[in-house]
Amino acid sequence: MDGSTAGGTTTQQGPTEKLSFVRLGIVVLIVVAVVGVAFTGVRKAVANAEPRAKSWSVPYVDVTLTPTYQFQDPQANPSRDVALAFVVADPKGACTPSWGGAYTLAQAGDELELDRRIAQLRAVGGDAMVSFGGRDGSELAVACDDQAKLTGAYRTVIERYDATVIDLDLEGSALTDTASIERRVAALAALQQERRADGRTLDVWLTLPVATTGLTADGQSVLRAMLAGGLDILGVNAMTMDFGDKVHPTTNMLSASKSALEATATQVGDAYRAIGTPLTDAERWARIGATPMIGQNDVDGEVFTLDDAQGLTAYARGKGVARVSMWSLNRDRACGATFSDVAVHSNTCSGVAQEPLAFATTFNALPGRAPNASATDAVTVPDQAATSDDPANSPYPVWRPTAQYPEGYKVVWKGNVYQAKWFNQGADPSSAAASQWDTPWALIGPVRAGDTAPTITTVPPGSLPVWDPTTLYEKGTAVAFDGLPYQARWTTKGDAPSTQFPVGPESPWKPMFQVPGEPDTAG
Repeated sequence: MDGSTAGGTTTQQGPTEKLSFVRLGIVVLIVVAVVGVAFTGVRKAVANAEPRAKSWSVPYVDVTLTPTYQFQDPQANPSRDVALAFVVADPKGACTPSWGGAYTLAQAGDELELDRRIAQLRAVGGDAMVSFGGRDGSELAVACDDQAKLTGAYRTVIERYDATVIDLDLEGSALTDTASIERRVAALAALQQERRADGRTLDVWLTLPVATTGLTADGQSVLRAMLAGGLDILGVNAMTMDFGDKVHPTTNMLSASKSALEATATQVGDAYRAIGTPLTDAERWARIGATPMIGQNDVDGEVFTLDDAQGLTAYARGKGVARVSMWSLNRDRACGATFSDVAVHSNTCSGVAQEPLAFATTFNALPGRAPNASATDAVTVPDQAATSDDPANSPYPVWRPTAQYPEGYKVVWKGNVYQAKWFNQGADPSSAAASQWDTPWALIGPVRAGDTAPTITTVPPGSLPVWDPTTLYEKGTAVAFDGLPYQARWTTKGDAPSTQFPVGPESPWKPMFQVPGEPDTAG
């Protein structure tokens, strides 16, 4: 055994030859040379190794869909980042941005609490990307043919939401209208230059339809036009969905998605090479995103399953795909009995058997973050337990433990705005809960500087008799109290109408008005 025994003692195996100092020196030099060559090879290998991007999960949320999706709540959104869809031209003004053509930016702030919810998302370590375009509505650059006004429209959205990343979801005429493509490139390139001059950034993702052979011819033309126009593109996000048709649906969505992404990566490399910027393999994949439509796709017979999601997650990590999105968080739950065993696309459920948020949780295993987001993995919820709520600075009524809150009612408590998910009484909105189903309250976001008490429109003096404590009022009688109209629920005398909102059913007086934040069904 080469001079060794199992016990560790050494025995001589024949004569040995002693090394001279000269021979020893030669051996040392040889060893050093070999090690040096090996180290140099390793160093070159490390230097030539292409670091893979950390894939980033950023699901889409349909902002205008009812019911409103509470993307700012970590219990409703496992991912810290979201892509908010879609900003399009307002039907009443071609150069005015709107959310889905249904809400102006101001209306979305008031009625959907969008600004507050974005602030809350960022307060807990997340970020919001604004997505322009989409399948429906008029994309801004298509609708607005005034270059200056178009630039201003994009600027208005970007500045209002302090967006550092935007998404251009280009479909239909937005892909083929050459004039609109040129306007869009010029507007966004100018905004990127503005922000660079101010020491800020504006990253742009280009979301395009794909086939299993990659980008369509129109999509490739748009990409080349944007690069040629001087717009910095962070990446190309492939809509890996709806590959076939009802006659020939794609049955293996994961395989189709991989083929589409491989081809798209090659096309992206070709586009950059054409402008004199060759990319390495890792750099190509670091400019690629994937967005499947979870569950049932628009095409009958095409279903993106949870197994497909797991496969795409592993594929993205292996390739270094920069971004994985999904359409959409609104759909990440099983459908009810109405959709049982029916191949149907729903905006609010996936059409497959699943646990709530199963797709988001799967993609959330991806380790990356938005390019400008905090690198920390910790989610810190601001501690506002000691906050004292001032009604004068509260946009909604301050929560009261004795009040009865119907679904949809908004309150202020400990410096935050909450909305009732279902009827409740006595449930502290700020109490910690293990899951979103364990609390009747959804956290909307912080009370902001400049918030004031809600304004309630009073009735003109003399239009109703003023409530009098000595008068007997029959059921249905209307009176004015502190300028506000009330109606008697039953015969009453001496009971003053309440100005603590919401007014419970035990009060003999029903408000004939709505308090801001109160749902239409309240009262």
